[in-house]
Amino acid sequence: MAFVTNEGVEIFYQETGSGHPLLFLHEFAGDARAWELQVRFFSRRYRCIVMAARGYPPSQVPEQETAYGWEQNLADAIAVLDHLLIKKTHVIGLSMGAYIGLLMSIRHMDRVSALVAASGGSGAHPPTREAFIAETLAAADRTLKSGVFAADEMASSPSRIQLKHKDPKGWAEFRDHLAEHPAMGCAYTYRRVQAARPGMHDFADQLAASMVPTFLMVGDEDDACLDVNLWLKRTMPMAGLSVMPKAGHLINLEEPARFNELCADFFSTVENRRWKTRDAGPTNATP
Repeated sequence: MAFVTNEGVEIFYQETGSGHPLLFLHEFAGDARAWELQVRFFSRRYRCIVMAARGYPPSQVPEQETAYGWEQNLADAIAVLDHLLIKKTHVIGLSMGAYIGLLMSIRHMDRVSALVAASGGSGAHPPTREAFIAETLAAADRTLKSGVFAADEMASSPSRIQLKHKDPKGWAEFRDHLAEHPAMGCAYTYRRVQAARPGMHDFADQLAASMVPTFLMVGDEDDACLDVNLWLKRTMPMAGLSVMPKAGHLINLEEPARFNELCADFFSTVENRRWKTRDAGPTNATP
């Protein structure tokens, strides 16, 4: 296993394939294993780097709550790139990973050649934001008190049950992996990352200024993410949006072939310099 140490915390990463770098960033309920179907596909052409966020084995699980946070997750991703001497990379992030990818596109714009932000934006939609924070903090408290992460409950949630209906074996594997997550790492990630991170709207000006080619992807049954992805599409001049029908939060696992195809087409378009800024048309156009 390979690790890089950042701020005293060991961060796991794994490389597969060769070519232009492609960094994968997993979701809150996932881990490095969630990208297996993507790595097998993309490593034929790209140098795939999968990492595990702090609190998610094989990465270290710090015992201090203050060791966790969205800014630490962002710094860990950059530390992996620095360690591997990667100046610029494509990025695919899901949910929590999409959030970090979007932050990379505004805080480290020169390091990101293209970004796929999938299923991003949970808790960011202003009308539901306070309820999301309250629910997340309550889940953190329950997890710490019980000492066990509620894997069955999370895997059967309204935005993840779609995987069970489409791929029961894949869903069982996802649930089993989720049950292995350490309660402390999950609880502190709940508190310091999910609940404490700013909403996407807090970065409106920076997102509007980002010139990183960005592909937003969301399932049409992922209610918590639909509105914010429409807002991101309207805000980011280099963003495109794909909405998958009858799909929930785990779109890379639910529809792996379609997910991989869409990402590959996006990367090819960017690499051929055909992914352009949005053309608003002439200002004096009439209906």
